[in-house]
Amino acid sequence: MELWIPITIAAAFLQNLRSATQKHLKSVMGTTGATFVRFGFGVPFALAFVAFLNGAMGYELPVANSAFLMWAAVGGLTQIGATFLLIYLFSFRNFAVGTAYSRTEPAQAAVFGLIILAEWPSTGALSAIAITVFGVMLISVAHEPKSLRNLFTSVLSRNALIGLASGTLFGIAAVAYRAASLSLGGPNALMQAAYTLLWVIVFQSVIMAGWMIWRDRAELGRVARAWRPALFTGLVGASASFGWFTAMTLQQAAIVKALAQVEMLFTFAASVFFFREKITPLEAAGCLLIVAGIVVLVLLG
Repeated sequence: MELWIPITIAAAFLQNLRSATQKHLKSVMGTTGATFVRFGFGVPFALAFVAFLNGAMGYELPVANSAFLMWAAVGGLTQIGATFLLIYLFSFRNFAVGTAYSRTEPAQAAVFGLIILAEWPSTGALSAIAITVFGVMLISVAHEPKSLRNLFTSVLSRNALIGLASGTLFGIAAVAYRAASLSLGGPNALMQAAYTLLWVIVFQSVIMAGWMIWRDRAELGRVARAWRPALFTGLVGASASFGWFTAMTLQQAAIVKALAQVEMLFTFAASVFFFREKITPLEAAGCLLIVAGIVVLVLLG
């Protein structure tokens, strides 16, 4: 088994855990604060990753070049924009279709990987991407049966276009992070990923802290008061991002993001086994498609 596969699965699990803790934090702070926490409280851990790899493992620090700085900034900004659009979708009454289209991120990452890095996935990988994307789109509309019909008839609706834009920005961010890490040229995938993460997460923290100082200073107080759970969110968030960055240094971003759909399986496992919730036939079908896509990806990708 190639190393990027277990790293991606671990990152997906940690991201699922981070999302759960962020939902908890939203009960004591706003969306902006809960979003900031994943960046701001992740900085100490990103710094620790780099320090450990440099001090304990003996890996030399890369040198940031102009290409690295550009792609790190592009990735950081597009990820913030994508997250904002995704959150904005939830303000609409019928956001299922838009959310479904935001899940086209792996397919869009394949396109941007070709444009930016001249990388094109194999036929098997493209098939896996298509299968997993359709699976998560089914899950996204599972609780709104009418949305299943609208999924294919409302491509140009406002919700769908916002969702597509979110998926586009997420796709660009993934490819930009891979481009930034690869531009360092060494010493190895772990240090390149950790170094890229540190630059990006500091950049994003500064941007979001500046936004809160300008627009909502009271939110900073709410964040500070919840520092204990926020610190745990920062830990799992930074660890998940370190996993994503390492996997995307080793493998094409689109392929990593296709396997990352395994996160949805973790979500449903928690729903069924811990919260005793029933899943709908569409959700079950979506889960089966994700599993099928992952099998195709591992065997033929």
